[in-house]
This record gives sequence, C-alpha cells and structure tokens, in this order.
Amino acid sequence: MNQLPENDLPPGRHRLLKEHLMTEIRREDEAPARTGGKWQRPAIAAAAVATAAAVTFVLLPSSGGGAASAPPSRATVALLEDIALAAEHEDALGAIRDDQWVYVDSKVSYSQSGEGMKTKIPPLHRFESWDSVDGTRAGLYRETGRGQWAGEPAPEPGERGYEVSTNYRHLSTLPTDADEMYDWLRETAPKYSGQETDQAMFVLVGDLIRQAIVPPEVNAALYRAVAKIPGVMVIDNAVDAAGRPGIAIARNDPDNPTRDEWIFDKKTHEFLGERAVATSDWSGGVEKGDVTSNTAILDRAVVDKAGQRP
Repeated sequence: MNQLPENDLPPGRHRLLKEHLMTEIRREDEAPARTGGKWQRPAIAAAAVATAAAVTFVLLPSSGGGAASAPPSRATVALLEDIALAAEHEDALGAIRDDQWVYVDSKVSYSQSGEGMKTKIPPLHRFESWDSVDGTRAGLYRETGRGQWAGEPAPEPGERGYEVSTNYRHLSTLPTDADEMYDWLRETAPKYSGQETDQAMFVLVGDLIRQAIVPPEVNAALYRAVAKIPGVMVIDNAVDAAGRPGIAIARNDPDNPTRDEWIFDKKTHEFLGERAVATSDWSGGVEKGDVTSNTAILDRAVVDKAGQRP
C-alpha cells in the first residue's frame, strides 16, 4: 500500500481528510491557482484530495449571494419526508464495534480543470473506501487508475473538522430531531464555508451522507432539516453514475454555475448517488447541462478489516 505523499495535498488539509468526493474541490480556499472568491468546503475527503492532488482547479467568480431563494415547494417537502421515512426504516445493522470499518463501493467521475486548460471529464471508474467506525484509525482508499493509499484518522474533539467528521460514532451524536438538526446545520456549516448559509447547509448534508453510513434516526433528521432550506427543489428525472434512473433533491449553487443533485430511487427512496450539473456554459469547454461530477453508491457495509469486501 502506498502512503499518499504529503506534498500532494493542498496546504493545511492534512487534518481535514474525510469523505468529500466532489469536483467542487476546485473551489477550495487552499487550491492552487485560485483567482479569488470565498468558497471553502465543509469537509474534505482523503479520496477527493488524492484524486485532485495533481490537478489545478479554478475557483469560479462569486455571484455575491443574489436574490433570496424561495422556500421549498410542497412537492419538495413531501418527497423529503418520504426519503426521511425510508431512511428511518432502513434495515438495522446490529451492534457496530469501534474496531470495525465502514466500507463504501462507488463509481465516480470528477471534472478536472486548470488555468488555461480545457476542462476534462474522465470516464467513470471504481472508488472504494474503508473508514474506521470511531475515526481513530487511518482510512484506506482504492481508486481505479490511482491505486491504493491511506488517509488519516478523523480530527479529535476540539480540533477543527471534528464537527463535520463522518465516522459512524460521531454521526451517532448528531441530533435526531428535525428542528434541532436544522439549528445544528445552521450553526456548523458557516464555520467551514464562505458561501451563504443556506448553500453551506445543503453542501454539508451532502458531505455527511455521501461516503458514510448514517444512523437511521440521524439520516431522517438530516432530510427533514433540508426541507426547511430555501432554494431546495425537485428534479423529476435524474440518472446516477451507474445509469440508474431516479428523482433528485437539488439546489443551485449561488456562487458557481452548477446545480448540486442528490439522486434517490423513485420507488424505495434509497440514496443512489450525487452529481453536479452545469447551469450555464463555462470557460474550458463545459456546456450547460454537462454533468461535471458524478457518484453512484453501489454498496455500503460494515466489515471487520480495512481492505475487506462484504
């Protein structure tokens, strides 16, 4: 197994290596060749940092916030309630030990951009992650075309990044009441993002659910809290990276010409994956409607060893 070299990581990110597999890493405050703006992701994945290590990403100009977003429609709120109910009734995993690992198998693709270069959207490929249940041990990551590497343990209580850690034990401490969860998101998200609060909250929820197993009651509270965020909408027809059709909960990014979408099965309301869609043409060859990042969750499980598949 190869340890990812420290000089491959953006400065200051060695303690905030968690699970964010999104192309928006190009908008990190620490990313090289940024041209201004205020974006900082709430959580950074070891996987995302590794994927982007050799790539220079461009920060797109901030819109300055714009007009206030409308409250979610009744249809959006109803769908989120259905998703929350499905999350509450997920099959119980039984007792989960601190010495175990959360395994996630996915298909991914993230756009690669740089100053003066044409945006490249690589083919979909496999990405696997093993993160310790209690966050105290370094994670293990495998990606087609890149190989295998280790991350770092999650931040400890009191360290920056602990609040948005995605290990199972920390997620188990989050609120299970929708109103309390909304308040927690509203207080926590701005600490890790320069975007306006509503978008920061939406992004943080996506970061918490993507490469993790979230306890059912917490998962349900997250979706019910999202139903209170202005600007959240439904996209009736969406397709994840595995080609599975679904319905999406989405929000337009006010600082970048993209729409973040979480895709769910239309019947079971199971979370399938996430994608980002260009809402206008970008420099570098991206056209309106292009999918600039794509993730499909194929399997999640709790296993006894890092590197073990269920």
